[in-house]
Amino acid sequence: MLKVPEHQVAGHIAKDGKLGPLVDDRGRFYKPLQGDARGENEAKFYESFSSNKNVPDHIRGYFPAYHGVQLVEASNGSGKLPHLALEDVVSGYAKPSVMDVKIGSRTWYPDVSEEYFDKCIKKDRETTTVSLGFRVSGLKVFDHLESGFWRPDKRVVLAYKVDGARTALRKFVSSNPLAENSVVPDCAFASEVYGGTNGILAQLLELKAWFETQTLYHFNSCSILMVYENESGGDERRRRARVKLVDFAHVLDGNGVIDHNFFGGLCSFIKFIKDIVESSENCCENGH
Repeated sequence: MLKVPEHQVAGHIAKDGKLGPLVDDRGRFYKPLQGDARGENEAKFYESFSSNKNVPDHIRGYFPAYHGVQLVEASNGSGKLPHLALEDVVSGYAKPSVMDVKIGSRTWYPDVSEEYFDKCIKKDRETTTVSLGFRVSGLKVFDHLESGFWRPDKRVVLAYKVDGARTALRKFVSSNPLAENSVVPDCAFASEVYGGTNGILAQLLELKAWFETQTLYHFNSCSILMVYENESGGDERRRRARVKLVDFAHVLDGNGVIDHNFFGGLCSFIKFIKDIVESSENCCENGH
């Protein structure tokens, strides 16, 4: 039985008769193949990546598992359509907090149409893509005090400037994200979600080490998805903080050249996460 993903925070959403991803109860995520070249490109990337012997095993874990292209009933009622069958990254989490961050200081790339270039550059300049090398695309965070999710509207998220992006990254690991804007996010879970030996920062640094040398692919307009378990407390192990790369419709062959656009954006994003971890550690040391 397929249903609309409960915890999707960005991209096309399958509601109001629109075409969008679906999930089953076996931990799979079905993403419709986009009708233009993008769907074909993404399928080609997954086929290439899953069989590429030059990709280290520890890096594969940062990408959703791929189960081929399957025909499934589309969310818009138009019958069976080809979908990418992928790992459902949030399957098995009771109350996942999820954030989608698009990496890179540009989302366009050489040889795109003028129309696509204009659309990308407008959005890149209006958001923090150009200024920071990444932009928050969407998020939802469980609030323990209110026992509900905080999920800011897409227009609000895309309007974030530098301070907005920093606040969102702080709220993502706070127990009080639904509090008024005048209340400082408490970053209660920063050390166990962002920090620690298996936390998000450690995972991002492992990815960074690969991107320092990998010349196989150029990841244009890709996102980092961060997920952790937010059900009633728990230690670092129970948080199961995970990083996954998603959205590969615009990946190109690397042709022996380092992916400076993604790498630069990833370094900038890491710095923001590191600052939050360090400031939360200082708070703990000072007893605040």
